[in-house]
Amino acid sequence: MNVIASLMRKMSEENIATIVKILESVPDAQQEKIIQHLREYIADIEDELKWDKSFQKTQNKLVEVARLAKQQIPQGKRQTMDYEQL
Repeated sequence: MNVIASLMRKMSEENIATIVKILESVPDAQQEKIIQHLREYIADIEDELKWDKSFQKTQNKLVEVARLAKQQIPQGKRQTMDYEQL
């Protein structure tokens, strides 16, 4: 419910009214299904936003490591990755 409350605070009154009208136009059983889908959809969006933030924080480091690897490969300094150590 926290996710939906947060979303509702950010939405315009017009958008909230539209969602309410849509929900009121379908039977109660369908309303519950729609609400559950909305919860899942919002949770997915929040998860994607967290991943985006995480990647943004590490983007410069990843670029730096990739450049270093490109320099080291021709110099014979590369190391084979041991996937068991990950």
